[in-house]
Amino acid sequence: MTGSIMDTFFEECEELLEAMDAGLAAIEEGDQDPETVNAVFRAVHSIKGGAGAFGLDDLVAFAHNFETVFDDVRSNKLQLDEKLIQLLFRASDHLSDLVVCARDGGQIDEAHHTVLIAALAEYIDEEEEELVFEPMGMGAAFEPAPLAEVQQETSYDIRFHPLKEMFATGNEPYFLFQALADLGTLSVKLDDSELPGFDAMEDGESYLSWELTLVTGESRSSIEAVFEFVEGLCELSISSEGDDAAEADALAALNAAFGIPLAEDDAAVALPLEQPAPEPVEASAPAEVEAEEVPDSAEDAVVEKAAVAKKDAAKSSGPKPTLRVELDRVDRLINAVGELIINHSMLAQQIANLDASDTRDVETELEGFKNLARDIQEGVMAIRAQPVKPLFQRMARIVREASAATGKTAKLITIGEATEVDKTVIERLADPLTHILRNAVDHGIEAPENRAAAGKDKAGEIRLTAAHRSGSVCIEVKDDGAGLNRKKIRQIAIDKGLIPADAELSDSEIDNLLFMPGFSTAKEISNLSGRGVGLDVVKNAVTALGGRVSISSVPGEGSMFSIILPLTLAVMDGMVVSVAGHTMVVPITAIVETMRGNEDMINNLGSDGTLLSIRGSFVPICDVAGSLGLRTSTTNEPAGVYLLVETENGDRCALAVDDIHDQRQVVIKSLDGVCGNVPGVSAATILGDGKIAMILDPESIVTASSSAAVFDTDRRMNNAIAS
Repeated sequence: MTGSIMDTFFEECEELLEAMDAGLAAIEEGDQDPETVNAVFRAVHSIKGGAGAFGLDDLVAFAHNFETVFDDVRSNKLQLDEKLIQLLFRASDHLSDLVVCARDGGQIDEAHHTVLIAALAEYIDEEEEELVFEPMGMGAAFEPAPLAEVQQETSYDIRFHPLKEMFATGNEPYFLFQALADLGTLSVKLDDSELPGFDAMEDGESYLSWELTLVTGESRSSIEAVFEFVEGLCELSISSEGDDAAEADALAALNAAFGIPLAEDDAAVALPLEQPAPEPVEASAPAEVEAEEVPDSAEDAVVEKAAVAKKDAAKSSGPKPTLRVELDRVDRLINAVGELIINHSMLAQQIANLDASDTRDVETELEGFKNLARDIQEGVMAIRAQPVKPLFQRMARIVREASAATGKTAKLITIGEATEVDKTVIERLADPLTHILRNAVDHGIEAPENRAAAGKDKAGEIRLTAAHRSGSVCIEVKDDGAGLNRKKIRQIAIDKGLIPADAELSDSEIDNLLFMPGFSTAKEISNLSGRGVGLDVVKNAVTALGGRVSISSVPGEGSMFSIILPLTLAVMDGMVVSVAGHTMVVPITAIVETMRGNEDMINNLGSDGTLLSIRGSFVPICDVAGSLGLRTSTTNEPAGVYLLVETENGDRCALAVDDIHDQRQVVIKSLDGVCGNVPGVSAATILGDGKIAMILDPESIVTASSSAAVFDTDRRMNNAIAS
């Protein structure tokens, strides 16, 4: 039971950490609204309270210091300057690390932990001491260690009645009481007056309540924050000694507004239920007036109106209900939907093969089945889709750490955080983005003095953008640095023997040299770069996801990395083609256009290959069958159908196939663990006739079959035509 409760706690921590990062980012942008500040405070406080319930001492201790500093911020004792904001960001990152260590059992960086504790302590008054709590049992009072008087203590009376729904979510009152005890001196009294006889008890119903007395110097909002985890799952009332006086002041103001004098022997007089009757007025016709229900007092009316308004606000602004489901269950459901799509294809194939005079009615029903299956598939895929916001928030930390390591100042701006992508894609995209952002800070952004000399702001800017484009997701990382030094990149590639000294390369081809294994422009080895491991890892990771990555750069203005990825790794739209008697599928996202060629469009280049003439320009021809070893050059038959595709570096190539059948949605089946890595093939699928078709990887086919000479000749011919 405890394990499942801890799992729930860590799941809640992920949401709280996300809210905390979002709040700090808003504060950094200048939004110091009290609600924003309070949201960050509540997140830290809730993590601290939950961690205390499970005895996570390191997490509790650090969260307490973090919370103390932020409490001084929200009470205007501390001003949020740039230095403090950066410290709060570092504390937020470390708090996240402590949560991960508590969950996964790792070791914290003691040196870094000590440094941050000392940095936070500089903002804490010397009179404030950390609370020490030792649990003493449910029926006893919780006594914290003596706390120096910082502010006047108040006694709060709390009545707490958990509903049965609270226990169904794995919450326990004991943990809430522990968190309350951390705020001051707590006394607990059990109220079992509602407990019926044994025969009258209903299974799962909640009959017990608790009356608690808390003496603390903390504010009421700190107490309310303890119960945030069970909001809506319990009946809760909190009152204090000062509430009567505040209530009296409110009633006095209300009476004054109605012109009712205060009684000498009372703090306030409630509004009278009956007002003096007005003078009678003659009317031309009698009118019936329906009397409204009058509350017992004006005070009740005010309270009732406030309660209704609060309830309505909660309905409109509250979080949408969510349901946590194990990922394996979702995967099984997705696989079942994939099989449904395959069965539809098989059924359609069988109907097409029937020797029947009229199958229009069957085909109409089959089309309805197809649409329904696709709707179900899209709905199921939406379950796995998640916004990239949590990933982008993690990247903000990468930029902060890289800036600190290089002595530069870089700011991350995120756009399109609500863009939804398959959960697996998000998880596997973290490492490539980490490498790209570190590279942007280390190599892209200039040193502050160099930026100032170039007329730029000393703080560099990196934009991380996500958007949906043509059935794919596009992730872009753009910096405003110095741009790529292509002359230097080319010379390093020559020195490392990656290209010949006389190679003629376009700007895009020089840029893409950065993706070659072992390539590095760093002069010295550091924690961030210089070991020859980086952008080649990015390319391999993106390619493994079925995507592609490219670079564009303008000297003096910066560089941009573009990653194009499929929205999901389960289903895709593809073009079904024939290659040397085999049926294969080409991803539709890789195809620019399709065409049928003739002999007049083909230009031979001897042993180097052939070019296809398309509207006055030339593109290399890649024979798919020859690249896959399905057809030798001696038996080569000129293909009449071409698929125009675009490579990572922007070059175009015409894939020669035998025929095009149709465009359809196919279910992706991984080849991992079956036949390993097959050059030119990314995955497989099952067609309607039950046969297996390979899903081609156009990029690797072009790379394996094309020579640099062909692309170079193609480029020279196009340049000659343009001039």
